Amino acid sequence: MKTGEQLMAEAKTRIRELSPQQILERQQRGEAIFFLDVRDLHEVNAAKIPGALHVSRGNLETKIEAQLPRDAHVVVYCANGNRSVFAADLLQQMGYTDVASMSSGIRGWADAGGEVE
Repeated sequence: MKTGEQLMAEAKTRIRELSPQQILERQQRGEAIFFLDVRDLHEVNAAKIPGALHVSRGNLETKIEAQLPRDAHVVVYCANGNRSVFAADLLQQMGYTDVASMSSGIRGWADAGGEVE
């Protein structure tokens, strides 16, 4: 039996995690980044990254394929960087090839000066 913490640590070994600052730097260089918000709807209604696609973590497996090409450069985010780790791991298992989880979530994004609407 594994704890949630152990599952998180294992998932982090299989994914790429980027800080909000690293993502902002990539944006400034003109890289095309597709943001995927995996929070619940009430969280998204409070604030989100402009242009982000919202598919809650609980619906990801059944909804994402119709909305996101497998070759997109995807940055997954949530509130503080936990759900996005599991979502990024799942997307990779589904064949998405360029996926990263944003550490510290939308809170870290806003603190780093990222745009929020």
